[in-house]
Amino acid sequence: MIALLLALGSSLAYGCADFLGGLGARKAHVLRTVMVAAPASLAVELLLWPALGASFTWASVGWGAASGAASAAAFALLYKTLAIGPMNVLSPVTALVSAALPVAVGLFQGEHLGAAGLAGLPLALAAVGLVSAGHGARPSRPSRTALLLGFGAGAAIALQLVFLHQTPSDSGVAPLIIGRAVSTAVTLAAAAVMYRRLGAERPAYGISATAGALDSVANLLFLLAARSGDLTVVAVITALYPAGTVLLARSVLAERIHRSQLVGLGTAAVAVSLLALT
Repeated sequence: MIALLLALGSSLAYGCADFLGGLGARKAHVLRTVMVAAPASLAVELLLWPALGASFTWASVGWGAASGAASAAAFALLYKTLAIGPMNVLSPVTALVSAALPVAVGLFQGEHLGAAGLAGLPLALAAVGLVSAGHGARPSRPSRTALLLGFGAGAAIALQLVFLHQTPSDSGVAPLIIGRAVSTAVTLAAAAVMYRRLGAERPAYGISATAGALDSVANLLFLLAARSGDLTVVAVITALYPAGTVLLARSVLAERIHRSQLVGLGTAAVAVSLLALT
C-alpha cells in the first residue's frame, strides 16, 4: 500500500510538472524552459541530500548516470515525436511503452502478482492509453518515422525508471543527484549547440523552476516506491501521469475532457483499487 501511494504521488507530481513545463514552453523555446527547470530540479535534490542522505558508490553513480542519460534521450525523442504528430496518437503510444517495458523487466526479474494484480495491471495499461489520448476530432495516421520515435521516447522513459530501480536501496538520493547532473549537462550542451535557433523570448522563470522542482519530487517518490514495492505495479501507476495534466488543463485552462479520457480516469480508479489488494 505504501508503494502504491508513493507511485500515485509520483504520477501526480509528474503530471503537474508536465503541465507547468508546457505552460512555460508556450512563452519561449522549450530548451530555454528546460535551462531554468533543470538547475532548479538539481537544486531541490541537493537540498534533500542532508535529510535523506546519499551514498556515492560505484553502483549508485553508474545507475544514476545511466538514468540521467536516458532522461536526456527521452526529452529529445519525446519532443521530436510530438513535433511530428499527431499528438493524440503518439502520446498514448509513448505512455504505454513507458509503462509496459518496466512491467516486462519486473516479471523477468521474478516479481509475481496475485489475482487482483493480474486483473488490475491490464486495466491500468488501458487507462494509461485512454487518459493520455490527446485532442482532435479524428486522428490522422502517423508516419513510420513518428511511430519509431514514439516507441524510442517511451523506451527511454522506461529505461530511466528501470535504471533508478536498479540503484542500491541504501544509496539515498545519490542516483537522483548524479542523474540530474548528467541530464542537465546534456541539456545545456544541446542548448549551447542550438543557441542561434532558440530565439530571444525569455522563459517564464517561476513556472519553469516550479516544473523542475516538481519533477525532482516525482523522481524521488518513484525511487522510494520502487524500493518498497514491485516495479511491475509502481511503473504502471506512475505512467498514469497524464491524468494530472488533463485535470489541471481542465481546471486552469478550461480545456475539455474528452469522453475517452473520462473513461480512462474511471478505469484508472478501478485498476488502482485492484492493485492495492496485491
